[in-house]
Amino acid sequence: MTSVSDATRKPLDGFAISVMVLMCAAWGLQQVAIKVAAPQIGPVMQAALRSCLASVLVLLFILVRRAPLLARDGTWRPGLLAGVLFGLEFLCIFVGLSYTTASRMGIFLYVAPVFTALGLHWFVAGERLRSGQWAGVALAFGGMLVAFGDSFTHAPVAGAASTLRGDLLGLLAGALWAATTLVVRATRLSNAPPSKTLLYQLAVSGVLLMTMAIVTGQAGAMTLTPLSAASLLYQGVIIAFASYLVWFWMLRRYLASRLSVFSFLTPLFSVTFGVLLLHETVSMQFIAGALLILAGIMLVNRRR
Repeated sequence: MTSVSDATRKPLDGFAISVMVLMCAAWGLQQVAIKVAAPQIGPVMQAALRSCLASVLVLLFILVRRAPLLARDGTWRPGLLAGVLFGLEFLCIFVGLSYTTASRMGIFLYVAPVFTALGLHWFVAGERLRSGQWAGVALAFGGMLVAFGDSFTHAPVAGAASTLRGDLLGLLAGALWAATTLVVRATRLSNAPPSKTLLYQLAVSGVLLMTMAIVTGQAGAMTLTPLSAASLLYQGVIIAFASYLVWFWMLRRYLASRLSVFSFLTPLFSVTFGVLLLHETVSMQFIAGALLILAGIMLVNRRR
């Protein structure tokens, strides 16, 4: 990958921090939404519908703004690659949630910022972390393990093999998420309009996932209820369309390694919504882990 200068990208300010907290809360609720719709819509089909719906919305957004869509800017190759990685990431997430819980998925999925920081350190100029910031990444990651450590000792899913399968898919999804971020940041996609970058990912992943849903028979075995429809609308409109558009806009203006660390908050929100909506319990171990995560985020975002 070619390196892209980050001279125009800046550390996080108050606005960026507020936006990231709101998006992490929305992303945390997504785990619950996926679980709610799972009995009516298969995981592959659910992911496919999500991408297809959001693709249409992003395309309409581009057309309304009359933004150049077919310009020869050299982004189609990395765009296709980003789309395939994006599709495989969410395939792992949706299928993985059939074998493990949302909290365990959060543990393995959100190692992505660690992978991202390592990749950016080598491929993108201006994204090198100082020793104190590396300590912040380690502290946040350690805090996440503490917060969800009880799910390792008291696995809520019967059968170690099934839980292990979902956990591994979550870890793979985190690696694919980091790889997608690197493609976006270290190629010509870095300077492409966020809407075009997002359309690449959604459209390519939509085609890939819908093909897999048809092949696996999930396309014709779904039951649309008010609850599952609401889940799909939330995933497609709020998450895949609105929040991802904002995410790519943020990537063009702020340092990605600083933004990525905030994703550690998402599993905390997932558990919070699990408590409120699914009546799960929260231990003191979780609270201790949350404090470590927040401390790590402060270290990573500390100015020079």
